[in-house]
Amino acid sequence: MSEATVRKATRDDHEDVRAFTEDTWADRSVGDYVPEVFPQWVDADGEDQRTVVADVDGSAVGVCQATVLSPWEGWLQGMRVHPDHRGAGIGAAMVETLFEWCHDRGIRTARNMVFSWNGAGMGNSRATGFDPAIEARWAEPIPDAGADPSLTPVEDPDAAWAHYHGSDAYDRLGGLWTDPGESWSLSAATRERLAGLEDGRPLALQDDAGTRASTARVRVEERDTKDGSERTAVYGFSAWEDPAAAAALLSAIAADAASVDADATRVLIPETARSVSDVAAARVPISDEPIFVFAADLTGR
Repeated sequence: MSEATVRKATRDDHEDVRAFTEDTWADRSVGDYVPEVFPQWVDADGEDQRTVVADVDGSAVGVCQATVLSPWEGWLQGMRVHPDHRGAGIGAAMVETLFEWCHDRGIRTARNMVFSWNGAGMGNSRATGFDPAIEARWAEPIPDAGADPSLTPVEDPDAAWAHYHGSDAYDRLGGLWTDPGESWSLSAATRERLAGLEDGRPLALQDDAGTRASTARVRVEERDTKDGSERTAVYGFSAWEDPAAAAALLSAIAADAASVDADATRVLIPETARSVSDVAAARVPISDEPIFVFAADLTGR
């Protein structure tokens, strides 16, 4: 077998990539997004994004993408290798190429995300230079225009930031939030980024004692489905003082999501017994599996 060469992806690679990614998790009731998004990835590549493939004898047998999230943070995603070529170091070669690409752009920390059930993905992450960072999960309150939170929601970025920054959730999430720009990615939360949300909404839930909970809608995503399209309101973080404040926050999120005609929500919460059980106690749906975020230090490259 010829040695793989890592190169920039092109639209001509789509059929090869589709062939080895359409059944990535055949043993689970979850599809792979890569076959659908690959053409958009290639079209959007530029100074702040790079998609690569591993080429063997003119055929793409691996794929991975890196994107710049901030002046110092990068995100790697979609690493896939054809089953017939696994174990040959192809994943490591693609990641190494993208680490160098990130470093050349001033990126000093690169992260990725793996669902907890994906043992192969976690193993690949560790083998290619990523270390464990944080554990999280998604709360999924149903949009509801009639939701009536017991605390008053105030659109105040400073109050929301002060509450989140001082919370246990901030510590558990390593100071991260769902990135406002790149879907399914996490980056460092800052007061400036929170206050500067263009299409988002920071919320502080308050009573006479002060701020009791906080969150921020960072964007609304729209995707095509079999039945048309679905709008998902994405909330970058969530923090609360007690179960009652959690219930109020999730109610406020349901109302806020309805105000932007969302069909669904995705709310980042820490993967802790307290956080997950508080959401469950509020009778709010929650994702079946936690996510693991890994990070690679690129400063010494």
